[in-house]
Amino acid sequence: MPTRLLLCFLLVSFFSPVCAQKPSATVFKVVPLGVRGGLDESNLSAYLLASQGTDTYVCLDAGTLHAGIQKAVRNGVFSVSPETVLKEYIKAYLISHAHLDHLAGLIINSTDDARKPIYAMAGCIDVLKKNYFNWKSWPNMANEGDQPVLNKYRYTIVAPETEVPLEATGMSVRAFPLSHGIAYQSAAFLVKSGANYALYLGDTGPDLIEKSKNIAQLWQVVAPLIQSKSLKAVFMEVSYPNEQPDNQLYGHLTPNWLMHELTALSKLTGADALNGFPVVITHIKPTGNNQELIQKQLREANKLNVKLIFPEQGRLLEF
Repeated sequence: MPTRLLLCFLLVSFFSPVCAQKPSATVFKVVPLGVRGGLDESNLSAYLLASQGTDTYVCLDAGTLHAGIQKAVRNGVFSVSPETVLKEYIKAYLISHAHLDHLAGLIINSTDDARKPIYAMAGCIDVLKKNYFNWKSWPNMANEGDQPVLNKYRYTIVAPETEVPLEATGMSVRAFPLSHGIAYQSAAFLVKSGANYALYLGDTGPDLIEKSKNIAQLWQVVAPLIQSKSLKAVFMEVSYPNEQPDNQLYGHLTPNWLMHELTALSKLTGADALNGFPVVITHIKPTGNNQELIQKQLREANKLNVKLIFPEQGRLLEF
């Protein structure tokens, strides 16, 4: 074939819509309102999640709201006011557990918020009733508990592994218990949109240290979703670098322990299924150089070749 003809053939093949590989369409959009696991009260765990093409978000934990929304608006993620995002775009809260770094923003912003539901497991809602919205720590903005109730928030208990519709979002959720320090419960939320899923884990220690099977049982549920490519991302915490002693984890993970748990998952999915799979790293405690050290240790330990994502406050993620 003459050189000019060969060049034309190659150019046509390269730009042909049949031959060109199109990126797969994204299903979820996520706006991190807070990504850290302590110390910086303006940047604590909170992730807005919505189906692509909508502005009907659920807020996965709510450690920081206002500061994160403001940053997202400044970054051009939202073209409306922070007040509109808080009152109209956030349709519901999913709270993994009742530690302040996961719900301080919800409490502080409650007086300016609109009516909406709070979804959580029973133990978490019990703490909200007794310890926060009780007219001692804060006015009772909810629909149950110490009188008078102001009925702004409606508690909705999510029983383990029971699918519950998420009001006004077109999505649904299943909750799974996690162990966050022996005898203290956190939760994972498996959010469904159509035939697709995103998995968010609240704080959790490794099964071996926690003397638990919670993560292992969660992996049994999600492994088939990874194999079918219907699970689009996992959000999972790494609070401390590997130097943190096992007896001082306080119900958290290190890079080595995260990879230990992901390796257990790979035995169910096959290692190839995790190649390039998005794992969003949450809840890094920013003390000293933890951020840089944890990122370095995770990359060095990433034998499964998962796609490690380190979210930034107010920066859009799509899956």
